[in-house]
Amino acid sequence: MGGGPTPKIVGTVWGLLVLNTLGSAGAKTIVPLPRSLIQMVTMGALVAAFALALAVNLRLRIRASAYVFLLTLLLVTSVISSANLESGFGALFRCARLALFVGTLWLLSRWWDGGLTFVRHHIRMYFAVLGSVAVGLAVSPGAALPDLYGGRLVGALWPLTPPQIGQYAAVIIGLTVLLVLDRRTDRVSAAVVIVPSLVLLALTHTRTATLGLFLGLVLAIGSLLLTSAAARRFFSWAVLCATVAAVGFASVLQAWFLRGQSKENFSSLTGRAKVWGALLAAPRTTGEKWFGMGLGDKSFGGLPIDNSWLAVYNEQGLVGVTLVAAIIIVLGGVALLRPPSLERACAIFLISYCAIASYTEAGLGDASPYLLHLALAASLLAAPAAAAPPELPPRHIPRWARRSEVP
Repeated sequence: MGGGPTPKIVGTVWGLLVLNTLGSAGAKTIVPLPRSLIQMVTMGALVAAFALALAVNLRLRIRASAYVFLLTLLLVTSVISSANLESGFGALFRCARLALFVGTLWLLSRWWDGGLTFVRHHIRMYFAVLGSVAVGLAVSPGAALPDLYGGRLVGALWPLTPPQIGQYAAVIIGLTVLLVLDRRTDRVSAAVVIVPSLVLLALTHTRTATLGLFLGLVLAIGSLLLTSAAARRFFSWAVLCATVAAVGFASVLQAWFLRGQSKENFSSLTGRAKVWGALLAAPRTTGEKWFGMGLGDKSFGGLPIDNSWLAVYNEQGLVGVTLVAAIIIVLGGVALLRPPSLERACAIFLISYCAIASYTEAGLGDASPYLLHLALAASLLAAPAAAAPPELPPRHIPRWARRSEVP
């Protein structure tokens, strides 16, 4: 039986999930916001999302989803690793948050039908977030481009870091480009989203988001080359423009990419390599190797890990790493098996972006924007729900046939 038309409240639920995954750490805002207040808002958004999803799906109708099933197994692993409280009671709180997140996705899976409904919700919500960043930049350029972050753009109204802003901008730019290529949106609406987002992305100086955007689009558009003339034209022009830019603006691009760092600092990935080496060299028991230390704040020795695979290994062990790898492999495999289409291209872009970003960003093992991007990819790859058979009109029975037989 089909899932029926998607209720408008589902878009509200998706927006609340986006709000929850914004996090509570970041730059100083124009109006100081206590972290406890921000956490209350983000956690309240998740509780509200689960409650609304449950209210709109009281019969608990769900669709089979390998992605959400693997997330459920990751949740079980997280509970096992956090039960010993090595990471404190905060680990159990994070497990409860992940449980609500996964539960909400299960409830929303009823409307995952391979359509673009959730893509539009995704773009609208993250564009609204970027709108708040733009307003903060206009109101207080000094707070939005602080020296603490090397003059990179941050959230001045809501505490957002440059990598977060870069990620949101890159994702909605990529999705909007794919929509306009397939004429699912007009060029004016696309420009309204793409142009400001590109400006904000450039101001963040976020290399991971930029590389993820371009490489993800190359793979996504490449999947459309055989079936879309518009994709072939766009790809040709993009290659030409990239070549001209690489030749004519090589020094400018190199300066932007290095962000004033020395070659030694750049080669060590801004100090990440030292943290990674210390994490891998730390002694662990057999249980810690397989199940990790429990959900934490994605740091080691007080420094951010900034690598999804090592963060998962530290918190959920080898079992968690295996499950996260299975998520990427399963989604990627399903995408490759689908016939060429816009929905498949959007899914390939999202999967590729998350896989690329996982090298220098954490988030694949806990409720995060990356898991939300992959949930969107899973909804795009879901097979359309089978429509209920049309109800046949009542058959006409002659009057003589209605008479009961005479004994």
